[in-house]
Amino acid sequence: MTLVNFPPRSMSSFVETLSAEVGYLTYRAVLDKSGLSTDWLLPEFFLAMDASQAAEAYAKLQSALRIYYGRGARGLLMRIGSKLWVNSVDSSSIFTKAQAGVIHTLPPAWRPKPSLELLARLIGAGRGNITVHTLDLDLLLVDRTSPTTINQSEHTPICFVTFGLIRECLFWATGKEYDIEERSCKAAGGQQCEFKIITGA
Repeated sequence: MTLVNFPPRSMSSFVETLSAEVGYLTYRAVLDKSGLSTDWLLPEFFLAMDASQAAEAYAKLQSALRIYYGRGARGLLMRIGSKLWVNSVDSSSIFTKAQAGVIHTLPPAWRPKPSLELLARLIGAGRGNITVHTLDLDLLLVDRTSPTTINQSEHTPICFVTFGLIRECLFWATGKEYDIEERSCKAAGGQQCEFKIITGA
């Protein structure tokens, strides 16, 4: 079994963004209902974890949110994903910010793929974990590890945070909204998580 990693700093940022989005008291209620430690109220708590522990915490917390909010969890987690993209770019290295700047100099039609490749580098815990492929006129983002899905089993895809990240990344790059579909999810029996982005005419 492949060990799944997730950067502890990314987990800390996720919790900080979540708490700001739903409020301290609601976040605490989520933890209480799911039996998770109140230590999880503090974003800095996750910085002491290793990448494997952070990945498991990421999956457990999203599972708790899906149980607490039901169908409403999808919209919440997508909004958090959108905000995490902005935070990821703002807190990135000078080199990464330079790459982001170059993307905006390209013709708009050429920007989606390099912007998704930038996203893959920012959120992937290891080289090659997340890749971007051309699919006829469209694009396919493949997440081979997907920490969201650790020990999760659902009938439908659950990678809503990643969905929000992709959506916001593309809007940041082009100013346009694209049709996105998670067509395969490890939690729903897929070998990997796959997101199809419709970019063709």
